[in-house]
Amino acid sequence: MTATKLLVLGVVRGFGRAHGYRVRAELLSWGIDDWANVKPGSIYHALRQLAKDGLLEATEIGDWPGRVDYGVTPEGDAEFFRLLVDALERPDHRDDMLSAGLALMPALTRDRAVAALAKRLAALEEQREGMRKAPALPGDGAAAGEGRLPPHLGELWTMRTRYADLSVEWTRDLLERVTSGEYEMAGEHERAFGVPGSWRLPDEPQHT
Repeated sequence: MTATKLLVLGVVRGFGRAHGYRVRAELLSWGIDDWANVKPGSIYHALRQLAKDGLLEATEIGDWPGRVDYGVTPEGDAEFFRLLVDALERPDHRDDMLSAGLALMPALTRDRAVAALAKRLAALEEQREGMRKAPALPGDGAAAGEGRLPPHLGELWTMRTRYADLSVEWTRDLLERVTSGEYEMAGEHERAFGVPGSWRLPDEPQHT
């Protein structure tokens, strides 16, 4: 549940304190059902498990029967940043982990985000270079009927190499945008997205 874990920690951290329904509603408003394998039931399970692990602090609200509010502990804050940086740095994660990292990227300072994306770009370029040096198909050159793979399977290699090119290009573009000052990052405004407790509920007054 790594992507779910990152997203739940990030949302609770954003609100400062939040109950399960608020976390669920916020994530659904981001359209996570389209880009992350996060089910509503897994959100509540993650909240309970994170509290059990000491990453969230659970508080029962006396005048709201059955309602539990959650806040991020210092250990939870450290784990949130570990997961967030890891999601951006490492290209070997599943797509939903990268998506979660992008959704919460502004919780990082600009320098930290730039460093994570630069590390990701270097890893992707190294992977792409390794693919270019490798033979296109295992068993290529063997006589027909003696273990040579069917020619159409070369499309798998074409797909992988083009995806590698696209990944490098997209990561390089994002790195340039973040480096040049695009997007408001943590520490750049007192109500920036990444400031703990800075998010407002719909019926709360907005910062001006």
